[in-house]
Amino acid sequence: MVKIGVLGLQGAVREHVKSLEASGAETVVVKRVEELEGLDGLVIPGGESTTMRRLIDKYNFLEPLQQFGASGKPVFGTCAGLILLSKRIEGQDLTHLAFMDVTAKRNAFGRQRESFEAPLKIKGLEEEFIGVFIRAPYISEVDENVEVLASFNDRIVAARQGRFLACAFHPELTDDARFHQYFVEMVEESKKTCIEQ
Repeated sequence: MVKIGVLGLQGAVREHVKSLEASGAETVVVKRVEELEGLDGLVIPGGESTTMRRLIDKYNFLEPLQQFGASGKPVFGTCAGLILLSKRIEGQDLTHLAFMDVTAKRNAFGRQRESFEAPLKIKGLEEEFIGVFIRAPYISEVDENVEVLASFNDRIVAARQGRFLACAFHPELTDDARFHQYFVEMVEESKKTCIEQ
């Protein structure tokens, strides 16, 4: 069984834990830097990216998170987590973890009152997945080494680059754990590769 952490600074942490456990993973809510030790993968949930960065800085998480991403272990960012993983953010120079060769556009689908749900065709999932979009970003540009997994109205809303996975919606706010299962399988594959090496 793989052990996956959920960064517990902000966002729907309990819902991510539930979806990961439904997918067969052991979970840890990460509130202190030392809790990153021994994890096989990490989820960075939604929230508000500026606030999350403030909390990451306040609790000295930036460098340990960057080291975790550089260590070869998979990381999954949802909504604000997508923004934290992006190497470029439209309209601002500051980036955060910068793991993925993508450009993110913040609050791209409008404000809270414009939140919506939409069926998505996601590469790797047979049936449609209901995406829950809340003040959601999207990916406006990807480099050639990034695989687009889903789009909505010609806007990229899910992508993968090697061991990094990001989506603009909130898969944890549905009873459908298939997208978390996709990440758990990424983590299992990564762990198996590490053991074989």
